[in-house]
Amino acid sequence: MMAKDEKTKAVYWLEDKLYLNITNRCSNCCFFCLKNFKRGVGGFNLKFAEEPSLSQIIVELEGVLGMRNWVEVVFCGFGEPTERLDILLALTQWVKQHYGRPIKARVNTNGHGYLLNPCRNVVAELLAAGVDKVSVSLNAGDKETYNQICKPTFDGAYEAVIEFIRNAKPVLQVEATAIRMPEVDVSDAKALADGLGVEFRVREYIPCFF
Repeated sequence: MMAKDEKTKAVYWLEDKLYLNITNRCSNCCFFCLKNFKRGVGGFNLKFAEEPSLSQIIVELEGVLGMRNWVEVVFCGFGEPTERLDILLALTQWVKQHYGRPIKARVNTNGHGYLLNPCRNVVAELLAAGVDKVSVSLNAGDKETYNQICKPTFDGAYEAVIEFIRNAKPVLQVEATAIRMPEVDVSDAKALADGLGVEFRVREYIPCFF
């Protein structure tokens, strides 16, 4: 049962970070994804019946922007933010313009931005909109493991993640992450991140019990 509000939220928060859940669509079908067995996080319902428009998300933002001193706005929900790249860019600009004080903007991404938005310079557009950091779900140190646990809908998805990291590193703060689970050799993922010259963080696996 959702403790805070049964209505699906595009805007939610955890401590002093403001989160934007702009889509439930994703180009991966990770078997460990929270949306496979939960309706939301932190008491917020994140499962959409219909994706919200830009104006609907801004209305939600206006209701909470002055609620506390947010240190960061994070594009992270039950989908891949770059599935709606134009909405992501517009919201980043809106928050930076309307918050009234400096705030960092981070995008949690599966790294498929170029596959989802062909013929666009995704990293350059993120930078121009005001994104400061990307946290990229590398998830594995090799293609076979990645395909096994993430089940991407694109061919060449793993290579695209690595290319996204390479493109982002010169202009954005980049963090690669992997989930701690039996199928993943975290040391291999860390070695790959180290070789790419980016930060690395381990995410803890939340097992599903039925």
